[in-house]
Amino acid sequence: MDERQRRIQQRRAQRRRNELIMKCLISLLILIVIILMVVLVRYAAVPGFTKYRAERKKQAEQTVDGQEGALPADGQEADGKEPAVQGVSASSGTVDEMIASADRMAAQYDYSGAIEYLRASSLFTGSQEMQDAAARYETTRQSCVSYPLDQITHVFFHTMIRDTSKAFDGDAKEGGYNQVMTTMSEFAAIMESMYEKGYVMVSLHDMCTVNADGTVSRGDILLPPGKTPFVLSQDDVSYYHYMDGDGFAQKLIVDENGDVKNTYIEADGSISVGDYDMVPWIDTFVKEHPDFSYHGHKGIIALTGYEGVLGYRTDEVYRTRESSRVTMYQQQFFDSHPDFDEAAWQEEVNQATAVANAMKEEGWEFASHTWGHISPQASGIDKVKQDTERWLGNVASVVGDTDVIIFAFGADIGDWQPYTESNEYFTYLKGKGFNIFCNVDSSKNWVQFGNTFMRQGRRNLDGYRMYYNPEMLSDLFDTNAVWDSSRPTPVPQM
Repeated sequence: MDERQRRIQQRRAQRRRNELIMKCLISLLILIVIILMVVLVRYAAVPGFTKYRAERKKQAEQTVDGQEGALPADGQEADGKEPAVQGVSASSGTVDEMIASADRMAAQYDYSGAIEYLRASSLFTGSQEMQDAAARYETTRQSCVSYPLDQITHVFFHTMIRDTSKAFDGDAKEGGYNQVMTTMSEFAAIMESMYEKGYVMVSLHDMCTVNADGTVSRGDILLPPGKTPFVLSQDDVSYYHYMDGDGFAQKLIVDENGDVKNTYIEADGSISVGDYDMVPWIDTFVKEHPDFSYHGHKGIIALTGYEGVLGYRTDEVYRTRESSRVTMYQQQFFDSHPDFDEAAWQEEVNQATAVANAMKEEGWEFASHTWGHISPQASGIDKVKQDTERWLGNVASVVGDTDVIIFAFGADIGDWQPYTESNEYFTYLKGKGFNIFCNVDSSKNWVQFGNTFMRQGRRNLDGYRMYYNPEMLSDLFDTNAVWDSSRPTPVPQM
């Protein structure tokens, strides 16, 4: 075989190899396209399929007798729309399933919603059971009374102490923890006492309605006799750096069951998952005691932003590392996390957003606690404007918009008299979308309505108040019965 023929054969062999490679590539591309089409058809043709299936499974596993099982959050949402019953449409499900869903709504005092839900079903006219259930709800609804809004109390906590041996260890931070924090055992006992006394969690947005023209009207809370509405809130759920190693939870997560839980770093470095702070504890309690929640509403979480939210380092400084703004604690974080870059920051934002969305689905709301935990009047209007823009850019972008501001330090932007248009702090914050304003007040209840706002005072249920003013809390619980014996005494004076 001469050289020319050998080269021809080599070129032919090369062409065959190239053709084979091309065929393989084309086949692979076709397979990828087919897989993508299957995925797209599944999720486009059946929107929300995965969530629907999970919710149906969750409902099927619940035991419901009108007092058990988690109820769908059925109050007014941020856009003003009435959400549907979770996981079940009005035209699907058996009679028993639909009555179980309606019972869950009625257990949380949404009798009108339960009636409308059953009547919307094509099964209603042919089902005596459904008609009897609707009649029961209507009878109970007729017995409800409108609760006086100015008599509604508002209680609040800071982040709960899980391990008192670490929080109360004699270091420089012990005194502050002792004054303004509550232990998990105290919190659980307080909530159980309030439940036994007939207290029911309501939303600030149950107390008032913000109209399209910016005016604010009184709401209407209807409850059976013997039930008492209250508002629950918690400040600073950021799990600040300074709290590391002091017996507090690490952050909030969404677990494999779709529930919001805490992580906690144990002494050996292992991570536990459980109900180590207010949010997951309340979620679990309401599953067992749905009548502790009005229309599925729970508490309101007042967030700062300077070290992120919900345990995630979401503030812009963690992305920019702007030297003039990095604090000592943040620098220590960077030193111990040298690989924390913009991609890691974005992942923190994504995870925090997922947790916030899961919380809102379970009836939680969010409020501004100012980005930098500032006292407005002490800081000045220019600082308030800068701080508000940072909150909107770094916190609202993660947890969503809110029209509630809960002032840090128990401060306010005015005295006890109603806000007026001459108050530059009020006009600025109102222009930024805030309609509900909360301070701290030692009174049992303090509520004020203006033409364009609602104000409410809050009661601190912490070590300081329990130690020095137990008589001021007797309508809620017996301090002697809830007091954690591991708390050092005397509690330091403020």
